[in-house]
Amino acid sequence: MSMRKLLRSCTGGSAAEFALVLPVLTMFLLGMVDVGRLMWTWNQAEKATQMGARFAVVTAPVATDMIGYSFVTSGGLQQGDRIPATYGTMTCSMSGANAACACTSGTCAWGVTASTAAFTNIATRMRYFFPAVAPANVVVQYGPTDLGFAGDPNGADAAPLVTVSLQNIMFKPFLFQLFPFSGINLPDFRASLTLEDAAGTESN
Repeated sequence: MSMRKLLRSCTGGSAAEFALVLPVLTMFLLGMVDVGRLMWTWNQAEKATQMGARFAVVTAPVATDMIGYSFVTSGGLQQGDRIPATYGTMTCSMSGANAACACTSGTCAWGVTASTAAFTNIATRMRYFFPAVAPANVVVQYGPTDLGFAGDPNGADAAPLVTVSLQNIMFKPFLFQLFPFSGINLPDFRASLTLEDAAGTESN
């Protein structure tokens, strides 16, 4: 075949056009799959956080000293007085292999003892709904409310607002496998409920 005929030949034009379109089509299809995966991961994280909060309010708390604190003997209240929302906020997280609690706002008249078993139970419960959850991703916070009665004979005096947060969750799309990116850091997920029986490992 002469050079002139070769230059004028249209054979293989469709294949060349398909080769040009294929990368764009592949990225578009992978992008649609990744959007679905992202929404699924987002839903898992939200549900795990909600279930973590629900589990945290019906089981033994991580901040054990706060729950055992008596507002009658140490808080200056009378038996049956309503608990004022003047106490501080306790924030508990995993520090290495052990849970740790700290008073992160206001005044906390109690200690900062943390129950690693209670914290691990919450994280384990969350993994039922989102297997990617690790204890390091979980934060449990006990905030002040005006619920509860001093000298409550059936459990904790105060009924704090328990907030479970899921943090630092990374989502890596399929498209990112082609590039040197670590992934997308999802926003924090939070769910809050007021403390209930605060006893047991499943519920009281």
